Amino acid sequence: MESIPPSSGARRATIVTLSRVAGVAPSTVSRALKGDTRISPETRARIGRLAKELGYTPHASARTLSSGRSGLIGVVLGASTNPFYTELLHEAVRQAAGLGMRLLIIHAGPAPIENSTADALLQYQVDGCLMTSVELPSHVSSICSANGVPVVMVNRVARLNSSAVTCDNLFGSAQLARLLLDQGLRRFAVIRTSFSSSTGQEREKGFFEQVVQAGCAPPLALDGRSTHEGGYEMGLRIAAMPPGQRPEAVFAVSDVMAFGAMDAFHMRGIRVPEDIAVVGFDGLPASARPNYDLTTVEQPLQAMVSRGLGMLQARMKDPTLPDETVSLRGKLIIRGSSGVRSAVAAG
Repeated sequence: MESIPPSSGARRATIVTLSRVAGVAPSTVSRALKGDTRISPETRARIGRLAKELGYTPHASARTLSSGRSGLIGVVLGASTNPFYTELLHEAVRQAAGLGMRLLIIHAGPAPIENSTADALLQYQVDGCLMTSVELPSHVSSICSANGVPVVMVNRVARLNSSAVTCDNLFGSAQLARLLLDQGLRRFAVIRTSFSSSTGQEREKGFFEQVVQAGCAPPLALDGRSTHEGGYEMGLRIAAMPPGQRPEAVFAVSDVMAFGAMDAFHMRGIRVPEDIAVVGFDGLPASARPNYDLTTVEQPLQAMVSRGLGMLQARMKDPTLPDETVSLRGKLIIRGSSGVRSAVAAG
């Protein structure tokens, strides 16, 4: 009868530990844990019980050496100042756990990722990578491609050697513009991002096109830097304008900048929506708070992450699959900040 040694808490159980306790060779333990039928059912069951009792789990690096796969998915995140990326990460972690995937979180910020980020992905031998709201330079994309690491962009348009799943930003921002135009508003401002993100550019373009097609002057473009602070500063700038020149409505290309602008208006005694209408984009949970009551386009976050992980899994199994880009419609949520108080969904 095997005697299980008391745990000192200093070292984890290994194949060698199990072989010593079971009185068999390490190779026998290894085969038994893999379900090798050359090992008797009784021995496989006995070693399985020992592994559970001793808290044995396969070592990731050893698994990589034997299978050529680490079981790791790299996740490169956008700016931590935007709560949307925190929501996206939580959703990715939840869905990945259900799929038996392990995530390696790498924060890169809002700027293009550097060679060091690509080096980290390769050093940890990730099987694939989700890049959320960061720019992927062509040379970094080529490095991942050359090393057999498929890349799927989430909340970004695909670049060279990558696939992507994104919200239909053009359609969503056009909906917001039409909503404001239908109320007779004619002077607009757009709080944009200074970063060269495809997401921000598409949202700005969709809004601009609708406004100009309606015969209005192009919106005043202000840089909110994709932060609450930037939105607040631009809100103060708008509030300082003479009432006859001040925009009648503001579109912030992200909810977090809309929050900042609305906080600035409140500080300056400008009422939303009576004095100025405000709309955003992302659908953050905070947009429903009474102090914001923000009209916004809610990104289909759960579906975006699901499609992204599915695309990544498919390319990990078959690297020859062609790149693809999937665009999903968001949901227009109308609240008080736009001056309209009925909720409708995107068609």
